[in-house]
Amino acid sequence: MSHKNIGDSFDSLLAEEGILEAVEDVATKRVIAFQIREEMKNLKMSQKSLAAKMGTSRSAVRRLLDPENDSITVTTLNRAARTLGKRVEIRLV
Repeated sequence: MSHKNIGDSFDSLLAEEGILEAVEDVATKRVIAFQIREEMKNLKMSQKSLAAKMGTSRSAVRRLLDPENDSITVTTLNRAARTLGKRVEIRLV
């Protein structure tokens, strides 16, 4: 029985399968959605009130909080962050 991936990293396996980038994108969006939800909880802010303060619709906030929706713009992220008293930090590593 051959185990060609034993010893390889998980990232290497995902890259070999051609899905590393997609997995990283979903993970990033999930983290961002989680952080926004947590800050909303801390501030006792509903989706409706976040939407009103951002000057957008509740459906836009739902998309922002949807971990599967990766079409959120940096502008939307920045607006949500400022509304929550935070800022977005993007780095290349």
